[in-house]
Amino acid sequence: MKRLLDTHVSPHPIPGQAAYYDKPFPLALVNDAPEVPLADALDWTARHVATLCRAAADHGVVLIRGLPLRTAEDFDAFVAAMGLKNFPYAESLSNAVRINRTARVFSANEAPPEVTIFLHHEMAQTPIYPSRLLFFCEQPAESGGATPVCRSDVLFQRLTEQCPEFARACATRGLKYTNVMPADNDFASGMGRSWRSTLSAANHAEAERRLQALGYTWQWQPDDSLRVTTPVLPAVRALADGRRSFFNQLIAAFQGWKDSRNNPSRSITFGDGQPLDRADVLRAVQLADELTFDVAWQQGDVALVDNFVAMHGRRTFTGTRKVLASLVAND
Repeated sequence: MKRLLDTHVSPHPIPGQAAYYDKPFPLALVNDAPEVPLADALDWTARHVATLCRAAADHGVVLIRGLPLRTAEDFDAFVAAMGLKNFPYAESLSNAVRINRTARVFSANEAPPEVTIFLHHEMAQTPIYPSRLLFFCEQPAESGGATPVCRSDVLFQRLTEQCPEFARACATRGLKYTNVMPADNDFASGMGRSWRSTLSAANHAEAERRLQALGYTWQWQPDDSLRVTTPVLPAVRALADGRRSFFNQLIAAFQGWKDSRNNPSRSITFGDGQPLDRADVLRAVQLADELTFDVAWQQGDVALVDNFVAMHGRRTFTGTRKVLASLVAND
């Protein structure tokens, strides 16, 4: 039996929306029923989880607008209704400073408003990453603050056509990432999470045991910060239907891994340690920019992002912006 929201939540066009493989990007589902109780929205969510996840895999991003979600607790209830396996921030290797609002919901990034978060796949610079992301707009910024999203399967197809040698090198040689983690959280940086928090370590010995288990190399710095280099990680991922995705943190590392400890020119190499050609990376950045859609947040919006298909970032903003996130574990 159909219920109220089954007839009121439907695809709607939104300004700037693109189409790839005859599918809109992002897919926007809008509820046009007024004053829907939260319980009805959670019931609709629980019954449509499989459909929403398939849509995210097909479209990259599903924007859900018009549900009666107002608070972090409402968003937590929405996430819980989906019944997907939670990936807690505390257990992640994310280099972003975040603040938990509930056990499964946290701020997207505590970096200052003037800091741009460049396009990336969540935690693709680590061996442990989520399969999906959920974002929620508790409060849109006064100006700016959009979340740019880009389909990485389309990006890799175009990169293969225009820079075939670079695309092949990424696919066959993989990437290594190097970054310096501070001893204590640095809220002025988009990648300021401390090594203590990142590695769930109270001291050097615990940190080194975790790094060794992960296959990292490391070097302690005089100020007690920690320089780490990952093992070889994939730069391209095969998707279930045969598409290939540019699944990495190359753009973010090349453009944005810059603070008092980190220099983007030293942050990324091919898996064999050889440097990337700057012209090839800039072409990938340009192609990604051409494919990017900016999600201009409205209060109550939810975005479901398939982390294997779409990259995301953050534009600079003014005023107070509260966009929360929750991660889904990779099965």
